[in-house]
Amino acid sequence: MSKIVLTIIFSLLLSAIGFAQLVPADTIKSNEGNIIIQPITHGTLVLQWNNTTIYVDPYGGAELFKGIAPPDLILITDIHGDHTNLETLKGLDLEKAKFIVPAAVAEMLKPDYADQLEIINNGEMSVQGDIFINAIPMYNLPEDETSRHPKGRGNGYFLNLGGKAIYISGDTEDIKEMRGLKDIDIAFVCMNLPYTMDINQAADAVLEFKPKVVYPYHYRGKPDMSDTEAFKKLVNSENTEIEVRLRDWYKK
Repeated sequence: MSKIVLTIIFSLLLSAIGFAQLVPADTIKSNEGNIIIQPITHGTLVLQWNNTTIYVDPYGGAELFKGIAPPDLILITDIHGDHTNLETLKGLDLEKAKFIVPAAVAEMLKPDYADQLEIINNGEMSVQGDIFINAIPMYNLPEDETSRHPKGRGNGYFLNLGGKAIYISGDTEDIKEMRGLKDIDIAFVCMNLPYTMDINQAADAVLEFKPKVVYPYHYRGKPDMSDTEAFKKLVNSENTEIEVRLRDWYKK
């Protein structure tokens, strides 16, 4: 068999399993085993811990999740198509999945997943085995009728996995609820205008709540508003103890 044919076959296999599309997963130790963090795309990620797989805002097509265990939990932050994406959801194996969602998202999912939904709104909590999930506000400023993300519609999330405190911002600006967070081990912080915040707002908020590790994510868009290298410099010029992890969330 020729080298050209072998190359084509190998490329097709990689495409089929989907591994070539994802950046390598990160591993963070908790008090009860490792937390595996897999960036998927944009505002989408997978967390695996203690035999539980958590999908956050599944988006981008089911093929991006090939090779990853089916979800036990799905957290969805908001109604927009890059967070609640029915096309992606319908391509996944969701037989054992429990959805943790705000009420506005539940209304969109009821026709297909009514028996799998648990609604929590801002300030409420869900307990799933050894996993504690709190719904954190996410919204744009100012709080008025022009807001693309009005307060109360969507959720950011706080999770405790094996003693590690994880914050997932969702689409938000540098709101007081974010700035007031304490003792966060891992944070996923969005950026890019006009839907969330620019790098200066994001960096300033991170410097205030001081997570041990921060991942900038959901940054596709205007380059000057989503320069993750510049975000890292802004953070570490003021606080070198915050580890800013830059990952390619848009790897082809």
